[in-house]
Amino acid sequence: MIALAPQWQDALPDTLFLAPHAPQRCGMMGAGYQWWGLSGFAPSALAAGAASAAPAIDAFIDRKLAEYELTEADLALVGFSQGTMMALHIGLRRPRTIAAVVGYSGMLTGTTGLAHSEFSKPPVLLVHGTADPVVPIAALHMAESELKRLGVEVTTHVSYGIPHTVDPVGLRLGRDFVVDAFDRSS
Repeated sequence: MIALAPQWQDALPDTLFLAPHAPQRCGMMGAGYQWWGLSGFAPSALAAGAASAAPAIDAFIDRKLAEYELTEADLALVGFSQGTMMALHIGLRRPRTIAAVVGYSGMLTGTTGLAHSEFSKPPVLLVHGTADPVVPIAALHMAESELKRLGVEVTTHVSYGIPHTVDPVGLRLGRDFVVDAFDRSS
C-alpha cells in the first residue's frame, strides 16, 4: 500500500505515510506478504487470524503515534485484501476513534462482541471490483450491512469489471475520503 503514497501526496502534502510489512510470505497468491496464513475464508479462521495479528500492528501504530506526536485523529488506516481485514479489525477496536479506514478488495472479520461493547466508529470507505477472483464482491455488501448495523458510517464503491486490485477511480476515491476525514477531524 505504500505505493499509493506518491499518488496521494499532492492532496495530503503534510501527511506521513507508513506501511508496516506483514511478517509472512503469502503462500495462497504466490506473491507479497500476509499477516497470518490464509488458507480459506471460514469466518472463524479469519477472525482468529485478524485477532492474532492485531497486537503487532497496534504496537506499531502506538509507537509511530508517540514518535511523531500524533493522535488517533491524525490516523487513517488503508488496506488491501488482508490489509483491509486488519484495517477494519484494528480501526474498530482502537481506544480512541481514528480519522478513517479505507479498505480495498477485502472483507470484515470478527465483529462478534462489538455490538455489546463500546468500540470506535471511524468513517469507512470500502472499494471492491466486481471481477475479483480472490475476495468475492459479496464481501463488500456483507461488510457494508454489518458496519451499518453496528452504527458505523460506511461508504462503498463498486468498480465494475475490476479484478483483485486498486483501479484509478478507487485510488482517487480513497484519497479524497482520507482528505475529507482529516479535514473533519481537525
